[in-house]
This record gives sequence, structure tokens and C-alpha cells, in this order.
Amino acid sequence: MKATLVIMAAGIGSRFGGGIKQLEPVGPGGEIIMDYSIHDAIKAGFEKIVFIIRKDIEKDFREVIGERIEKLCARLGVEIGYAYQALDALPNEVKLPPARKKPWGTGQAVLACKELLHEPFAVINADDYYGKEAYGKIFSFLQEYSPNRANHLCMAGFILKNTLSEFGGVTRGICALDSAGRLMAVEETKNIVKTPEGAAAGERKLDLNALVSMNMWGLTPEFLGLLEEGFADFFADIAGKEETAEYLLPIFIDGLLKEKRVQVQVLETGDQWYGVTYKEDKPAVVAAIRRLIDEGAYASDLFSDLNGKQ
Repeated sequence: MKATLVIMAAGIGSRFGGGIKQLEPVGPGGEIIMDYSIHDAIKAGFEKIVFIIRKDIEKDFREVIGERIEKLCARLGVEIGYAYQALDALPNEVKLPPARKKPWGTGQAVLACKELLHEPFAVINADDYYGKEAYGKIFSFLQEYSPNRANHLCMAGFILKNTLSEFGGVTRGICALDSAGRLMAVEETKNIVKTPEGAAAGERKLDLNALVSMNMWGLTPEFLGLLEEGFADFFADIAGKEETAEYLLPIFIDGLLKEKRVQVQVLETGDQWYGVTYKEDKPAVVAAIRRLIDEGAYASDLFSDLNGKQ
């Protein structure tokens, strides 16, 4: 079963000092986090990569990664595609609110790929390092896809303590699971910070061993139809909040779970997450990648162990 990796790289990166944080080098050869994601996905068996970007970052994106990865993937027999998230890509009869300045969130981002996705697919953030384990687990899950399993989705579940930043608050989807490891609810929780006791969001103390969503999902082609319907409903519910409201994958999927329209298997991973949420995070990510290379998880020449289709 062919599977696609969708990389959401359209984020503005406002907390990164005005730069495009997805394009910051972290590897010894100038590799960026996306390079490691692409390597791990291809190694796991994914045969197609779709980048979601914005038109205004396209030139930088192609220069830093796109053209190089296109050549690599051509050699490996992996297909490459581009989708563009746009502020004015809206449901029929919805007019762009004058005060709105940025795109509408991760749900809208995935919708931008609708014409490119005809097979099961994984979705990740461009600026998150997820580790190798999750790609293998999600790919294996997606191999079970069939039309009569169209509502069977999955999500990589990361341990909260493995996903926090030393330099400020982060947003995580706190997960509730049933006894079979299926997702019952995901609560988008903002401004989670490290504390002397562990972690907290405001006055609320959090379990460091709780499983959280890092926006790494395994989805089906049929899910895109639900996502499109939900985007229209989203605009019916945001009156007065048009300037800031976001159509987010975890919140939308949580709604589908409440309506019992999908089931989501949580695939727990013990890997350490790394990301450049804040500019100050970068040295720690660079050091972590160096350790992984020293431990043999990656070659210094990152893609040298990939020799054609897996």
C-alpha cells in the first residue's frame, strides 16, 4: 500500500525572531529538521512526500530544501508534490474577513493537499523532530487501510516530558485513551511550561507521563471529505473571532471522536521530541542531532543509507 508523508511547512514562525524557523540548519552538513523527517519516513516505507508551503516563502523553501530533496527523491523513486496554503482558500460563499492576516490553521493546511492525496497519508509539522519509531508505526498502520476502514485513523502519542521546551510555553494536545489504546479525547492545551514539580498550564498541574499529540497523524483519503465539511462548519461557529480563530486538526478530530464518526488508534512512542519552537531551542536540537549521529542512529552523510525504494 502506497503511503504519503505530508509536511506542514507554511507556519509563519512568529516566535522565531522573524526568520523562517523551518529552514534553520541543525545537522553537521547544514541539514534541517525536515531532512531528518524525510529520511526517517522514506526509511519506514513512505513513497511520496507533499510539502505544504505558502507562496511567499516558496523561493526560500525551494532553494534550501525543495530542489535538493527533489533530486534525492528522484534517485530513490519517491514522488514529490507541493500544496499551497492561502489565506483566501475558503469554502464556497465564505468571504475573507478584512481583519484576517494569516492562514487558518493546520486543518486548512491539510485541505490544501486534497487534489494530491488519493492514498493513506501521515501528517507532520515541518519544525518537529519526531524520532524514527513513530514513522515505522504509522506506516505499518496505514498498510491496513481499505475503504471499509476509512474511519480508522491513528496518531503518534508522545510522552509529555519528552516534548517540552526549556525556553517557554508550548501547545500540546493532552490525550485521553480507552483500555484498547484508542483516543477518547484530545484537549488542545496552551502555554505548557516546565515547573519544579513537573509541568503546568497556568494553575493546572500536568502529568509528565501523559500522552500528547504532536500533530503526527495517520489519515485516510476519505478523511479529507470530513475535513472539508468541517471547514464550512468552522466559519459558522467563529462569529466575532474571525481575526484569530484557527481550524486545528486536533480540535476537529476531537469533535469527530465525540460524534463517533472516527476511531483513532494511539501509537505510543518513547522517542524524544525535538523542535525549534523558540530561537533559543536551536543549540539543544543541534546537540541532540550530534548525539544521535555519534550513537549511530544516523550517518554523518544523512541519506547515504537509502538506496532506492524500500
